[in-house]
Amino acid sequence: MKITVVGTGYVGLVSGACLADLGNDVLCLDVDEAKVALLRAGGIPIHEPGLAPVVERNVRAGRLRFTTDPAEAGAHGSVQFLAVGTPPGEDGSADLQYVVAAARAIGRHMREYCVIVDKSTVPVGTADRVRAAIRSELDARGVSLPFSVVSNPEFLKEGAAVADFMRPDRIVVGADDARALEIMKAVYEPVMRNHERMIVMDVRSAELTKYAANAMLATRISFMNELANLAERVGADIEQVRKGIGSDARIGYHFLYAGAGYGGSCFPKDVRALERTAADAGVPMRILHAVHEVNERQKSVLVGKVVARFGERLEGRRFALWGLAFKPETDDMREAASTVVIDGLLERGARVCAYDPVAIGNARATYAHEPRVEFAEGAMAVLRDCDALVIVTEWKEFRSPDFAAILSVLRSPVVFDGRNLYEPARVAAAGLEYYPIGRAQGTPSKSSGGGA
Repeated sequence: MKITVVGTGYVGLVSGACLADLGNDVLCLDVDEAKVALLRAGGIPIHEPGLAPVVERNVRAGRLRFTTDPAEAGAHGSVQFLAVGTPPGEDGSADLQYVVAAARAIGRHMREYCVIVDKSTVPVGTADRVRAAIRSELDARGVSLPFSVVSNPEFLKEGAAVADFMRPDRIVVGADDARALEIMKAVYEPVMRNHERMIVMDVRSAELTKYAANAMLATRISFMNELANLAERVGADIEQVRKGIGSDARIGYHFLYAGAGYGGSCFPKDVRALERTAADAGVPMRILHAVHEVNERQKSVLVGKVVARFGERLEGRRFALWGLAFKPETDDMREAASTVVIDGLLERGARVCAYDPVAIGNARATYAHEPRVEFAEGAMAVLRDCDALVIVTEWKEFRSPDFAAILSVLRSPVVFDGRNLYEPARVAAAGLEYYPIGRAQGTPSKSSGGGA
């Protein structure tokens, strides 16, 4: 099958590469000439585990190609996936200018019936706008070509996107005509050989499903963070609470971890966009508003703990940061808690030295003009000449550190853990002061060798 994918970000590149790996003839369009040149040369513009070999073998086989020419892309695919960005507007609503522009380009260049697939996360009613944009361009050309617009929201986790595409737990397709639905079933048939994973619904329900899913997960995170703050105040342990409620099959353990708040390109943007959609429809979603507010406050919790320990003014202090990406297995720093922590420390006069296994490049660009932010190439190297360690991202390499080595390098024996990676008693036994989220702090005994 000939397939066009418009956009080569996380969703577009992963989708295009995986569709090519299933045997399709895929052409990916992007307006960024540098990115297309990089892809043609065998480079990958994002960090996504397992993606590079998929792209490489399909480019080599001729099933995956890249272009900046909208005419070539519009004429290529009988199925055209729209996977362009939908950044938040000033009012929180999703900015659909790139989606509409992509739809217009298809209308200008399509030559026969095709299915246009909204793969981007878009608000309810977007399919109507896409349909109108394509129809307008066809009318301007004076041609009458049939086409269908369907909604097929993505459920790809950064860091596991390739596996999520090839082994999906569900495939949501919103379609209003039988012809389009049969084509979508043909597209996904190779990943449904074991059992049926496609959930078919109307277009508007599919558009809402994606937002509803992300909003539900964000709500769980913010609720657990509020519980963690309460647990800390009343002397309870949020980890024990998590196990107690997660064992209830109606609740489960997923997304019940307290921490420094969620980030990334999806949850923050989608919560705000759904809240805006609801407000426009006259149905304010008060819970979602609280979810967003709680998360924004939670990103500053670590700074609050630093201030409580070292004081409001931090001139002359230097803090080590473990983790910059908003989650492990990605270099994505969009809406990351790390930026809030760094900015909060800088505002109080401190300096920061940070390490992340893959996101340092993006962090260097973000803080290129801030001389008080430095970077190191290893987890232990970043600790030198620092007053305390602040853990922001739960990378695997941070899970079993040498606490004795940490104690020997830090100026002060202090660890602030925004992801609750360790048992407080174990850290305290190593001589370190330990400040987790929603748990009692670990205080070293005199016999442990810890100091203030």
